[in-house]
Amino acid sequence: MTGTSASAPAPAPGPVPSWYFREYAPVGVDLGSADAVADFDRNQGTDPAADDALLDRLGVTAGTRLVDMACGTGSLVVRAALRGAEAHGVDVSPEMLGFARRRAAAAAPPATPGWHHAGFLDHVHPADRPADVVTTKSALHQLPDFFKQQALRRMAAMLRPGGTLYLWDVIFSFDPDDADAEVARWLDAAGRPAGEGFTREDFEVHVREEFSTYAWIIEGMLERAGLEITDRAHPRHTHAEYVCRRR
Repeated sequence: MTGTSASAPAPAPGPVPSWYFREYAPVGVDLGSADAVADFDRNQGTDPAADDALLDRLGVTAGTRLVDMACGTGSLVVRAALRGAEAHGVDVSPEMLGFARRRAAAAAPPATPGWHHAGFLDHVHPADRPADVVTTKSALHQLPDFFKQQALRRMAAMLRPGGTLYLWDVIFSFDPDDADAEVARWLDAAGRPAGEGFTREDFEVHVREEFSTYAWIIEGMLERAGLEITDRAHPRHTHAEYVCRRR
């Protein structure tokens, strides 16, 4: 990959330009109510054991500084805080953060992460307290590709040199010639009856109105953000996982 930078320059603090993507205006499925957020948490199948397994893989222990971008209902952040990490959850949705705070308070013992009402494009992490691990799951697709690159640069800049970025999302690894058939196959297989998970209609909205992209595009963006991909997985042609190290 040519044209990559050796490190990600820290973004300047302050408000984002007026031409930036409006990430506080939701795209796709509306999650603007407490009931919708509770449905989302149920539909995504929140699993503390899976969160713990991921934290183990990423080496998150007591004292690790972790930032979960677009933390949603906060399960990963709460599990990190319970193991003694300095855990921070960042989200643009007050409803999501409210659910996350309640989850933290209900944990045994109660967890005390830091919660931040901010987004990929305007969250400012203290430069003198770089993160060891930055995570983002099922959220970067909320941004068009131009702004994905800005978000990845900002996340890389939060990390100490050698720190870890973890990314999981709907990311397409099929050939564009096969897109119609691959998306149809995904919709047929993934949709669930209402009340039992995300429906076919939910996934149709995702494809039509959100901004999932191809693996080779994401991989180029990661490289240009000053990140080295150390592990990647494509468990399905519609999803991908990346573990990266900041150079």
